[in-house]
Amino acid sequence: MKRPIQFMMGLICALLLVPAVGLSQNLDAFEEKVTEFTLDNGLHFIIVEREVAPVAHFFTYVDVGAANEPVGATGIAHIFEHMVFKGSHNIGTTNYEEEVQYINQMDDAYTAWLNEYNKFESDSTLLDSLYADFEQLQEQAGEYVVNNEFTQIVEKEGAVGVNAFTSADGTGYFFSLPQNKAELWFMLEADRFKNPVMREFYVEKDVIYEERRSRVDSSPFGRLLEEFSATAFSAHPYKNPIIGWPSDIRNTTIADAREFRDKYYAPGSFTIAIAGDVDASEMRQLADKYFSDMEYQEPAPELLVEEPEQRGERRFVIEEQSQPIYVEGYHTVNNQHPDFQALNLLGSIMSGGRTSRLYRRMVVEDQTALQVGAQNGYPGTKYPGLYLNFVIPNQDIDMADVEQTLREEYQKVIDEGVTQEELDRVRTNTRASLVRTLTSNSGIAQTMASAHVNGGSWKTAFTNIDRLNNVTVEDIQRVAENYIKKNNRTVGMIKNVDPESDDEMANNEEEN
Repeated sequence: MKRPIQFMMGLICALLLVPAVGLSQNLDAFEEKVTEFTLDNGLHFIIVEREVAPVAHFFTYVDVGAANEPVGATGIAHIFEHMVFKGSHNIGTTNYEEEVQYINQMDDAYTAWLNEYNKFESDSTLLDSLYADFEQLQEQAGEYVVNNEFTQIVEKEGAVGVNAFTSADGTGYFFSLPQNKAELWFMLEADRFKNPVMREFYVEKDVIYEERRSRVDSSPFGRLLEEFSATAFSAHPYKNPIIGWPSDIRNTTIADAREFRDKYYAPGSFTIAIAGDVDASEMRQLADKYFSDMEYQEPAPELLVEEPEQRGERRFVIEEQSQPIYVEGYHTVNNQHPDFQALNLLGSIMSGGRTSRLYRRMVVEDQTALQVGAQNGYPGTKYPGLYLNFVIPNQDIDMADVEQTLREEYQKVIDEGVTQEELDRVRTNTRASLVRTLTSNSGIAQTMASAHVNGGSWKTAFTNIDRLNNVTVEDIQRVAENYIKKNNRTVGMIKNVDPESDDEMANNEEEN
């Protein structure tokens, strides 16, 4: 249950997590449709009544993402996201009391195998024996599983878009249902978070390994971006891949996942947004009925790591037989900083559409690139992230030429600024894009929940329009000068190496 972890999707998600513009600038009028409340355990609800069609979208946003993962447990937020779809004590099993005994024994067996595996000199015969014990217990636990029962129940009742995502900043679970099935959603959603299970845990880890292979290990863009993040960040956990490092995935046990859930999935970390043809008072009654007994927990510890100032430019080159790609990034600010919107608009001026500066120069005029992009907020926006440029060059184009063009185009902004016409165009396009996001129940629910978490209130989905409107051409020039500079830059690239030249070099080395 995972959105593709791809570069462009990540950039789009980063934009959508920014506190967005509302359906109109009339906050007072829209406020009449919104009801919000917080249960005694800290779980927050936002209800938006829209009588457009007899359906509703339900979005559970947990303010816990990959950046919150403990050291040595990268990928665990994503693993737990998968577990949430495995049902509960009541859903997805024929006999939970018996099943859980095998689950616990299976985890003990895996832990025993893992302890031997991680020894400096492990005993291969013992490893085989321990793993055989684990597999036998896994098979016995699997006999109680009712596959995909949670999803089958809701889809039988008309659910569409049953899915979830894990990002660097948070985790979201969502789908739409006919409005007369709202109580079913409350019952099932509360059940799977109050009574989570680690059903088919190690089977699902195999699925995650395959995700990693297809989206990172077998993808040039995936490999480049993973190396890029690890190079650009030295201290902040934004350096780690959302899907996790392979050894961390291997070393994560059921006990680890339970500990992660208990520590980080406190009710106060939840924001649930419901948008559609629903009655707010009824939603409040159902929230009290199904979620009020979710035990209060102390909030998860805040992430206090700060990325130190970069001391100089960082570079790396991946040499392989694949599509050449160039990427560079600059440390910037989080989504609450006054410069954040100006950096977003700078990215749009540089690469937003066919009239943007980099597209005109590199794709149309010089024909040095197949694709160019610039975006602020990678890999997340809750903490200071990166302003990113990427280029897919045309065949036989030298990376030095790509880099030189980027330097020239950004220097023009620093020296000459941008025009009011350019700023007005991208501001209008950004506003229109965000408004389009809010024309559906799903867009409204997800944007308002994100606005509440990132900005402290769903109302920032409206009031932040002022931040967008207040950006001036002088601001664009200033942020370019302040952030787009050498000592703040990380450069990474994939260079296409001629295998014949590699063979020739190897032969020369042998002769020497």
